[in-house]
Amino acid sequence: QVQLVESGGGLVQAGGSLRLSCAASGRTFSSLAMGWFRQAPGKEREFVAAISRGAVTTYYVDSVKGRFTISRDNAKSTVYLQMNSLRPEDTAVYYCGADTTLAISRSSYSYDYWGQGTQVTVSS
Repeated sequence: QVQLVESGGGLVQAGGSLRLSCAASGRTFSSLAMGWFRQAPGKEREFVAAISRGAVTTYYVDSVKGRFTISRDNAKSTVYLQMNSLRPEDTAVYYCGADTTLAISRSSYSYDYWGQGTQVTVSS
């Protein structure tokens, strides 16, 4: 079992920044590929960013490229999502996921464990 706890969400004005954190426990963190997804009201969960076990490879959805950065600290068993230049359309509940099988993935179906989510609201 892997437990994931997100933090760092909140209310921010357009153009502002937030850093989300996701702390993992229950399994060797360096064996997990990690990802961030988001879900806005009335919409399906959307891939945002992913990072491989050794942090060598990262993926981003086009809409956040150049604004968001995913990183991980294997010593702290934590993955981060630095979000800059936030826009109202970034408003959603953000979830981190852990993939125990693949090296890295954009698909929510490959993630085995999820956190409870953290709300990010960007006002215009």
